[in-house]
Amino acid sequence: MAPAAPIVSALPFTGPFLLAPMEGVTEPCFRDLVLSLHRPEELGGAFTEFARVVDRPLPRRTLAEHLGARRHPMPVGLQLMGSDTDALARTAERAVAAGAPLVDLNFGCPSKGALAGCAGSALLDDPPRVEALVRAVVDAVPTTPVSAKIRAGGQDDRLLEDLARAVEAGGAQLLTVHCRTRAEAYRDTADWGRLERAVAVVSIPVCGNGGVAVHGDLRRLLERTGCRFAMVGRAALGDPWIFSGHEASGAESARFLLDYAAALRGQRGASPRAVAGRVKQLLAHWTAGDLVGGDRRSWLTETDPERLLGRLGAVAAE
Repeated sequence: MAPAAPIVSALPFTGPFLLAPMEGVTEPCFRDLVLSLHRPEELGGAFTEFARVVDRPLPRRTLAEHLGARRHPMPVGLQLMGSDTDALARTAERAVAAGAPLVDLNFGCPSKGALAGCAGSALLDDPPRVEALVRAVVDAVPTTPVSAKIRAGGQDDRLLEDLARAVEAGGAQLLTVHCRTRAEAYRDTADWGRLERAVAVVSIPVCGNGGVAVHGDLRRLLERTGCRFAMVGRAALGDPWIFSGHEASGAESARFLLDYAAALRGQRGASPRAVAGRVKQLLAHWTAGDLVGGDRRSWLTETDPERLLGRLGAVAAE
């Protein structure tokens, strides 16, 4: 009698809204703060920034660093990006050993580095290759959910349905679709019709990403497209409370940024200049609490880290 197939755990998310993986942003300092603002039913989970896999498996300690030390009621999936089948599969095994409740595969990154390494969105032109990579990881971690994130296509969206089917055929339990193509990169345009097309051709849950600017857009995306989950990226940089709809005050906004600065110093040993740079990265997008108002330029051009943090401290004390 053949042995029973291993039972894959159900998707671990606690709600339908998810924080997107963003390179250089969703490391533990930022991610933990955002997760701590929300109840599990408001923010259902998050993902690490991608761990790049080249030609050999990543060490378990590197994967543990991506996951961070803190645990929340909401799961944090570990995102991997690579095109070497064996290295990706072995890294997935180590990710699960390091505590990852879900492994996510990145087929969406449009950066020059990803394209040069034939990884990320470079693979959007080759659906059979996408299927093979998904299958290798699914086979390597048979009891852990595997998801895959794609864009709507490379130069255009003609292969969208083929890519969606490839992810499902590879055995993934969740398909995330960023509704822009590789060529559209991070433009403001977002075509939710592409999300509907993906939903129509697969039976696994689909998570829609793109075109969410305010809290109300999350439910609108689900209702309009048939997606089971909605993912937020850049909008969460400007309003970390977007998942709950809480309207933060200027003081709350300033306190979040000060807490972020403190975490960068304490957990990562970042220099004052590096801390200021990361805070400005958020201020460039910031919309919560009318913190920057019409004066964004003065925040972004402040050259003295202490003056920048002092200004935030003054607002937080109001």
